[in-house]
Amino acid sequence: MGQKINPLGFRLGTTQGYHSRWFAQSKNYFDSLKEDQKIRNCLKNYVQKNIKISSGLEGIGHIEIQKRIDVTQILIYMGFPKLLIEDRPKRIEELKMNVKKELNFVNRKLNIAITRIPNPYGHPNILAKFIAGQLKNRVSFRKAIKKVIELTEQTDTKGIQIQIAGRLDGKEIARVEWIREGRVPLQTIRAKIDYCSYTVRTVYGVLGIKIWLFVDKNKKYKILI
Repeated sequence: MGQKINPLGFRLGTTQGYHSRWFAQSKNYFDSLKEDQKIRNCLKNYVQKNIKISSGLEGIGHIEIQKRIDVTQILIYMGFPKLLIEDRPKRIEELKMNVKKELNFVNRKLNIAITRIPNPYGHPNILAKFIAGQLKNRVSFRKAIKKVIELTEQTDTKGIQIQIAGRLDGKEIARVEWIREGRVPLQTIRAKIDYCSYTVRTVYGVLGIKIWLFVDKNKKYKILI
């Protein structure tokens, strides 16, 4: 079971929570779900276009959305949020305007807060984007994996598993390579497993990156603005 299902969905209600919190009737469920996807895409596109990022480590970890009748609360989790909050009022207002323009918010308030991830080197989404950036620059995938493992050793991560699939290093035949360091108990529901699946387009084709992290259960985040 641990190898055949998304580790996050497998642990919902035990060690994992929902990234979207709202209630909708069955006839409005699809529209609300589509709205969440538009919000996430809008925020990620803004960060990519307007903020100079030297590596994937400065990117967005994940986004949480909470909806009420007249208020939508968005929490952006970033590893190094200084790039986004250097000009704090301007950045937040631009984000709000972009989201409102994309979704046509009329009778609802929109609140956006930025939260710093205390251990960015222990977040799978940030590490996957770092590997993707290295692969785009034609760095050997083995060097990229070794660098990520070195970064995770600086955190409280108990184990990591990395898998990359596709035309690795430009080889003609696609293959799958993976490496594991430490313990990654995928079949234990109570184990706090963070997971990420990320796709990157390179000059050789599309590569798929998967990262599993066995982390400490007591991770706390601090809201900056």
